Parts: sequence; C-alpha cells; structure tokens
Amino acid sequence: MAGTFKFELVSPERILLSEDAEQVIVPGMEGQFTVLAGHAPVISTLRPGVLDAQVAGGRRRVFVRGGFAEVGPDRLTVLAQHMLDLDNMNAEKLAHEVSSAEQLLAEAKDDAGRMVAGEAVEQLKQLRA
Repeated sequence: MAGTFKFELVSPERILLSEDAEQVIVPGMEGQFTVLAGHAPVISTLRPGVLDAQVAGGRRRVFVRGGFAEVGPDRLTVLAQHMLDLDNMNAEKLAHEVSSAEQLLAEAKDDAGRMVAGEAVEQLKQLRA
C-alpha cells in the first residue's frame, strides 16, 4: 500500500491493532488530529473519544478513554488507558461502559478529572444513541 505507516494500538490488557494504516483520526486533548504517512513527530495526550483508522482490512473504530499518542513519519503508537473495539460492541457492553464512566465521574476528585470523566460519559452516550 502506498502512503501507509505502521499503526499500533495498545492497552494495558492487550494489543488490539498492529498493522499498516493509510489514515488515523486521533482524539487528542487539544482536539482531533489526522495522522498520515510522513506526519511530523508529535506526542499528545488523548481525551475520551473515537479513534478512527483506515487500515488495509477496512475501517476500524475504537473508543479510547485517556492515554498517549506518539507520532513519527512512519509510525503511530497509541497507548490507551482503556479502549473498546466498537466493531465488537453490543448494547449491553456499551451500557456497562456508560455506567462505569458515570461512576468515575462521581468519584473524580478535581476539575481535570471531572472534565475527562464527563467527556467520556458524553461520548459513550452518543455512541449508544
């Protein structure tokens, strides 16, 4: 594939993806950004949101809740604190994730924690609709 780069999506539990990608839209803390082959080096924290990847096998969508993205000209590595493969999601699992995010919001100790947890709740509710 011309114009591709190595994309790895990793969480503490597992490696979800490790393949060539044409484009990945990343939910960065300062806003979404698109990674293409030849991208300038960047390190960004992640906000809760959907990571949308165009890979050799088609499109992959994954909800991430926090973490980091490291971008280079020929690779993107996303280290997600928690992720949900939206291709394998059902209503019951999504309802559980919303409940879990609401609990994190209720337990947040500071404004930054409340902001991130609140955004996770909103993003998950949008996926449920």
